[in-house]
Amino acid sequence: MITIAIANQKGGVGKTTTAVNIATAMAAAGWRTLLIDLDPQGNASTGLGCAVSQREASTYDLLVGEASFEDCLFGTQIPNLDLIPATVDLSGAEIELVGAQDRTDILAKALAEAKQHDICFIDCPPSLGLLTLNALSAADRLLVPLQCEFFALEGLSQLLQTVEQVKRRFNPRLAIVGVVLTMFDRRNRLTEQVAEDVRECLGELVFKTVIPRNVRLSEAPSHGMPALVYDHQCVGSRAYIALAGELIGRISEARAGA
Repeated sequence: MITIAIANQKGGVGKTTTAVNIATAMAAAGWRTLLIDLDPQGNASTGLGCAVSQREASTYDLLVGEASFEDCLFGTQIPNLDLIPATVDLSGAEIELVGAQDRTDILAKALAEAKQHDICFIDCPPSLGLLTLNALSAADRLLVPLQCEFFALEGLSQLLQTVEQVKRRFNPRLAIVGVVLTMFDRRNRLTEQVAEDVRECLGELVFKTVIPRNVRLSEAPSHGMPALVYDHQCVGSRAYIALAGELIGRISEARAGA
């Protein structure tokens, strides 16, 4: 199983939207997919139709050792896509785990039980705290959603520094699979300029596919479903399908070069 953390310490960059829809697209492509909701807000869980009342065992229970990996699995309405949901209890996990031995490796050890999936996505909280460190320590790859706004690159530099520290101290196999530009608006000249700057700075790390601003992407979570199910023909859904194709290509290249 390849594990991909989806992270950016900035909020509102389309991180959870990307996690839900890229996981759905990969499942639709035939990959046995797992999405781990590691954000206390639990928006990815809601976006996949998992109501709060259905979250009997969550990522909190997994991290504090009160439930096994199998106990936490929730089967979504999408074939090939399982979820480990989050609850608000997760907000206290960082404090509870501070004194734990190997506190950055707890998620990695829990995922050692995962045998039935081909790929796992981890939706991280908008911070670089202990939860995100657990995700980066457990992951093979990092996917970074980057909003096309003026301060985009400034926040990215901090995240890249954290990645290098994690590689040195906890997880030498961690690598960035790519940066995806989100909330792209071709009518806005600043958006185009930011995209050019990011591509000039990061080169081939940036996916060719961009995720546009799209009303259907925003509406879908309120209906408890990914945009790819809510409206698979909208421009946002088509963008995530294209992104999944690019991601599969990059995974294949990495395996061929290994």
